[in-house]
Amino acid sequence: MNNHHNVVIIGGGTGGIMTAAQLRNKDKSLSIAIVDPASDHFYQPAWTLVGAGTFDFEATRRGMASLIPAGVEWIQDAVTTFDPKNNAVSTQRSGTLNYDYLVVSPGLQMDLDGIEGLREALDTPEVCSNYVDPEKTWEVIRNFKGGNAVFTQPTTPIKCGGAPQKIMYLADEAFRKQGVRDKSEVIFATPGSVIFGVKEFAKTLTQVINKKNIHLKTFYAPVKIDSKKKEVHFRWTNQQSGCVIQNGNPLHENLQGETTVIMPYDMLHLAPPQSAPDFVKQSVLSHQDGPSKGWLNVDKFTLQHNEFANVFGLGDVAALPTAKTGAAIRKQAPVVVENILTMIKAQSLSAHKYEGYSSCPLVTGYGKMVLAEFKYDNVRDSDPFLSKFVDTTKENWSMWMLKKYGLPYLYWNRMMKGKM
Repeated sequence: MNNHHNVVIIGGGTGGIMTAAQLRNKDKSLSIAIVDPASDHFYQPAWTLVGAGTFDFEATRRGMASLIPAGVEWIQDAVTTFDPKNNAVSTQRSGTLNYDYLVVSPGLQMDLDGIEGLREALDTPEVCSNYVDPEKTWEVIRNFKGGNAVFTQPTTPIKCGGAPQKIMYLADEAFRKQGVRDKSEVIFATPGSVIFGVKEFAKTLTQVINKKNIHLKTFYAPVKIDSKKKEVHFRWTNQQSGCVIQNGNPLHENLQGETTVIMPYDMLHLAPPQSAPDFVKQSVLSHQDGPSKGWLNVDKFTLQHNEFANVFGLGDVAALPTAKTGAAIRKQAPVVVENILTMIKAQSLSAHKYEGYSSCPLVTGYGKMVLAEFKYDNVRDSDPFLSKFVDTTKENWSMWMLKKYGLPYLYWNRMMKGKM
């Protein structure tokens, strides 16, 4: 094993492998290492479909060794600490690695202790999460016999912010096929103030929710799960008004004090709280305070670290004011690559900028999808070529086909090879 490389990349996920592949495609003389302990790499965007029984979980898995670009060294080890002043990274078993340039892209971690009772609840037959075990989600949906089906998400940033509602739309259709929807209440409880941040897509999603008779509960932040009583506790986060329980109370909610809502559930799906991995969170590379505390501290346009000029970051770990998705990484990786290559040649950054592009394929039912594309400040940023043929703000069968067949093919055969 070589302990010094031109570029050391932390993470063998979408960001790490795309960056390594593009660097190798452009300059085969570079010495590049990817550091990641995992044996498998997963195409996680398909886990929504796995959770709805319409995609094979094993088809989302590939051996990591098969994806490492030719000529790139894979160090199957875990990072423990960063020492950016000395251009060094410490690992559990491989000692110290030195670099000229460092790319930090290890993704994020699930914080199963971030909500009281969550870890225990996930071991019960009524509670599931596509983020943890999408095959169990499908089992829970199949076994649902009626009552409250609650879908929620935490107050932390999460990967693919639309995922908690995508599985809800598919579950709603599954319940109809199973003949239990007429004795069910489907609830989407979100800490946010709206169903979606980009108004063009929020309009369509509001229509979908109304058509499906889904209860939208805004300003609902989950704080506790009592799996013995099958109750989820929410904190009402709207400081401008008090919490009011719905007339007739079809959800059997209870108000405890002024800000706690207790809702019974017969099925509960949630995205767990999420954070940067501990070795990033506890390092000098993270934001030390403020709303982005613990997340990687990079410039939102150049993706260069704000304190260490030869460090770059991308993907879910980065503190960027946009959605954490694979589509975002597809636009981020070329910026990191061009900046590193330009730094090597001219000790300056390239003209490439990341404008915050992200995409959320919002599956609204079996055979229906809205393709939400946007950039910084929640500005719609739909592909101009695609928009000539399809109104991506509406539900489309063609977009469903893209989600189920087109995107997985492009991921494995183009993105992972650094060709897009």
